[in-house]
Amino acid sequence: MSLLDVSALTKRFGGLLAVNGLDLSLAKGEMLGLIGPNGAGKTTVFNLLSGFLSPDRGEIRFGGRNVVGLKPHELCRLGMARTFQIVRPFPQLSVVDNVKVAALARHSGMAQALDSARAVVERVGLGARAEARAGGLTLADRKRLELARALATEPSLLLLDEVMAGLNATEIDAMVRLVAGINAEGISVLLIEHNMRAVMSLSHRIVVLSFGEKISSGTPREVAADRRVVEAYLGEEYVHPPQA
Repeated sequence: MSLLDVSALTKRFGGLLAVNGLDLSLAKGEMLGLIGPNGAGKTTVFNLLSGFLSPDRGEIRFGGRNVVGLKPHELCRLGMARTFQIVRPFPQLSVVDNVKVAALARHSGMAQALDSARAVVERVGLGARAEARAGGLTLADRKRLELARALATEPSLLLLDEVMAGLNATEIDAMVRLVAGINAEGISVLLIEHNMRAVMSLSHRIVVLSFGEKISSGTPREVAADRRVVEAYLGEEYVHPPQA
């Protein structure tokens, strides 16, 4: 059963057609990768889905409901949460207090919100830094905090926008395990990611964008074998490797 259905989604910025007639669906419990070169329209899609932008045309159905026109906080209450490429925690607050702010979306009482926040902080591996000031965290820990803030809203659908960008190989492996575990708990995930090893290992299916249009979709194996994807994203040198 589909949790998210997008049809004919279109967005222009002046003369730029950023997203052009996009169709995609995501089933309950699925991990769907959204990949493509820089400028392909991936983050614009996230901004449309999460209510930060309004589409010029098309429909977004979440949980069977048309949610076009709803604001981000309204979508959050329905169970959609997202992370951002550029992580901006409240730097003077502690890690757990940053997460508590998000938990208040589900818990009206401060004590309940704090208990929920502590559980989420432990879940993402930041328990030892729960009382640390968020402004002093490493990039890897700020990424975990960003994920924790989204999880604290208790989503059924999590939109992850490059949660592995800027991390080293060890940190990426840890994040892959964390995201896989979250999905295994039943949370559906739509993932934008440039690290191909990570996105191929995590995704059940992948949608590929180029210049705002979907050029391919399928399993990781099917997408990796699609020449259109190789040419648009991996590069022609992948198709015609240099001769020794």
